[in-house]
Amino acid sequence: MNERDKKAVNVLRGLALDMIGKAKSGHPGIALSAAPLLYALYKDHLIADKDDSTYFNRDRFVLSAGHASALLYALLHLLGYPLPMEQLKSFRQLGSLTPGHPEYGHTAGVDCTAGPLGQGIAQAVGMALAESHLRALYPEGERLVDHHSYCLVGDGCLEEGISQEAISFAGRMGLSRLVVLYDKNDCTLDGPLTDSSIEDVRLRFEAVGWNVLEVKDGNDLEEISKAIAVAKLAKSKPTLIVCHTIIGYGSPYQGSHKSHGKAFTQEEIEKTKANLGIDTMPFEVPDFVYSLLAESFGERGKVKHSQDEREEKIYQKDHPEAYEKFCKYREGDLSFDVFHAAPLYPEDFSEATRDTSQNLLALLHEKIPVLFGGSADVADSVKTRIKGLVDYDREHPEGKNIRFGIREFAMASIQNGILLHGGLRTYVGSFLVFSDYMKAALRMASMERLPALYLFSHDSIAVGEDGPTHQPIEQLTMLRTIPNFAVLRPADARECAACYRLALLSRETPSALILSRQKLPLLANSSFEGVSHGAYVLEKEEKDCDLILVASGSEVSLCLFVQKELRKEGKDIRVVSMPSTFLFDKESEEYKESVLGRDRSKVLYVEMGKGDALYKYADHVYSIDTFGASGKEQDVLKKFAFTQEDLLSFVKTLLDNR
Repeated sequence: MNERDKKAVNVLRGLALDMIGKAKSGHPGIALSAAPLLYALYKDHLIADKDDSTYFNRDRFVLSAGHASALLYALLHLLGYPLPMEQLKSFRQLGSLTPGHPEYGHTAGVDCTAGPLGQGIAQAVGMALAESHLRALYPEGERLVDHHSYCLVGDGCLEEGISQEAISFAGRMGLSRLVVLYDKNDCTLDGPLTDSSIEDVRLRFEAVGWNVLEVKDGNDLEEISKAIAVAKLAKSKPTLIVCHTIIGYGSPYQGSHKSHGKAFTQEEIEKTKANLGIDTMPFEVPDFVYSLLAESFGERGKVKHSQDEREEKIYQKDHPEAYEKFCKYREGDLSFDVFHAAPLYPEDFSEATRDTSQNLLALLHEKIPVLFGGSADVADSVKTRIKGLVDYDREHPEGKNIRFGIREFAMASIQNGILLHGGLRTYVGSFLVFSDYMKAALRMASMERLPALYLFSHDSIAVGEDGPTHQPIEQLTMLRTIPNFAVLRPADARECAACYRLALLSRETPSALILSRQKLPLLANSSFEGVSHGAYVLEKEEKDCDLILVASGSEVSLCLFVQKELRKEGKDIRVVSMPSTFLFDKESEEYKESVLGRDRSKVLYVEMGKGDALYKYADHVYSIDTFGASGKEQDVLKKFAFTQEDLLSFVKTLLDNR
């Protein structure tokens, strides 16, 4: 190992230790073990521009082992990113650019929010998938999109189940520009890896179509760099590089899980630095380290960025129309492609909103060439299979339809990675009840402020025979509680079109379209524009309002039936469609009052699901607070009193008791 490089790696280690020591919080074990891996990657291979951290054709890097954040921040500082020493000294402090785990959009050079183990590698798979598909979308696309996606994982990342879903998908799709560095230090937080795992990781990855390389000494910079160089030459498979390292290297806790999340004392830091031959003061960096990385990483990135800018100008002359589209979609601009008025439907139109969704998707694919998505093995049920679309695979990277397989969690996280990469717009589909499998990735999309789109069908107990395991009860409530997450539940085809428009025009908020399996009639007064407010008056009272019925989805039709019947008896009912509580909550108090009135004792919310959260809008809630049952649709609806007659009876009693 070159002495200057060896010293630079130890300076990197020492800087990470100083950060953790000052914060009295952090994870020194992996910072000490994985420092050579990241140093070799950035010094010799990774292409990015420290002065433009969002430069599009850069290599992406995902720190899946997000607890190694001190190591990443220290390295970004040494590389010259806008992360001054004062920010390193503020590690894990409120308001700093160096939070406990990396946050996308918060710190320059961080391509992905990570920390929940396993999600990082899945997002890296998404980035590699995006790179592959984008390159195939444009004529001579390799002139615009030509880079690698790198990821650092630890033992814990690979124990999480999502990692298997993700690597299996990546191997099947032959994502050859994905390179994963595995910091194999054989420890987890609680103890040695052998306490919880006996698997052969090499065989595991090879079994799902990966190249596997091995670096026996994780301190050998030359061997690490050689392995990365070999991985970059792969043509048909992603590559895992198993790097055998020692957790807490050089510290009094070397080789022990006790170094994983323990902030060393000042005495322990000094002992570690002495063992590593680090003779600098805390937060001191010799000038040669900055120079060494500026001459390698810095110069390489600057040159490549300039080359890419020149190539884009030439490409613009050769392919003006393609380049115009590339620039527009690179910026995430869909405003000219999304329909601005609802498709026309006949008055007697009736259709399950999952079928409406499929038809709208087909229209949108004609308008938006960068639309890209699929489902978790339920394409024919969620209706994400679009006639004429080719499936994406290694032979057809231009394919628009993604077969994610039965991998809901990875599917959602891969979508996050695609959107983090940029240049594409995506959707993924599953049954609403299986959003539970995806929850952590949905939450991540909200934190990363990504316009992810989820198509969730089979939205209620009307699923019938499939029974309680497939009948969502609490899922709507769960989704609605996620910050920065728009739940959109249309009541008919017109509202469904409006929901698609809102979701695709979103730039920083994920959206979930909740779709019915049963047919829903077109509502006479449903409003394309009304949906944008989250709730609107669908049917107004004639004179004095006796009661306001509020609902979304299929339950809106139930409310309209009740209104019609009670009007015969002289009762004046208002019906409100509330497809999105998220959007309604953003409205002014004046608008909210115009829809729900001032007196919430005159409001009844009707929903086939858990009702606790609905009391925010109404003093009375008609809901289901138990799991469902298996049977014919009408029998199940009758059992849970969600027929027209049952709701009518309840409303009459409510009015009589007022």
